[in-house]
Amino acid sequence: MTDDTVEPSTPGHVVLLGDSIFDNKSYVGGGPDVVAQLREELAPGWKCTLLAVDGDVTTGVVRQVRSLPPGATHLVVSVGGNDALGYAHLLQQKAGSVAEALSILGDAQDQFAMNYASTIRAVSVEGLALTLCTIYDTPPSDPDQRLVRTALALFNDQITRAAFSFGASLIDLRLICNEDRDYANPVEPSVRGGRKIAQAIAAAIHPEQDACRSLIIGGRRCAASR
Repeated sequence: MTDDTVEPSTPGHVVLLGDSIFDNKSYVGGGPDVVAQLREELAPGWKCTLLAVDGDVTTGVVRQVRSLPPGATHLVVSVGGNDALGYAHLLQQKAGSVAEALSILGDAQDQFAMNYASTIRAVSVEGLALTLCTIYDTPPSDPDQRLVRTALALFNDQITRAAFSFGASLIDLRLICNEDRDYANPVEPSVRGGRKIAQAIAAAIHPEQDACRSLIIGGRRCAASR
């Protein structure tokens, strides 16, 4: 958390930034989306606003944060999956050796790292309590899940580095959405998955209600992560 974290007893205002992990209304068949479920999970008096946009990439969060509502106290960011999809073609690229393949993927990782860090730096300027989310894997039954999980590790490494560098909390969605029924399709959360995400966000916002925490010593300050 940042130094500006609101005291647990004070009602706050959570703002969700990012992509369809939060903006999943179109994929739940009329069921509750993540923002609706989060409003049920937060303590009485708390507010929640959705600014995440289905399809946005990392740099889109900079545009979203310009629409922050008055009184916002906590920012939660889940973005990067669409950036990773943009690099999917690299998995089909020919390479002469494992070292050459890693170099190709490393270039993609470097570009993602630059964009992601720049975005989180811009969000951090707001001085609000900040929570970042990793990119989750595809459903466990997906025949390509192992390949996807391995490839996404390149990008998730940069998300965790950013969280620890900027003193943000971290929600690891790979551990949250870990069953087929958590997914409406290979890339969006179902109603069940959305509920688990909402519960994880509420736990990050109200850490005093959950004793299961990890302490990470990062580049600037220690940061609590889930």
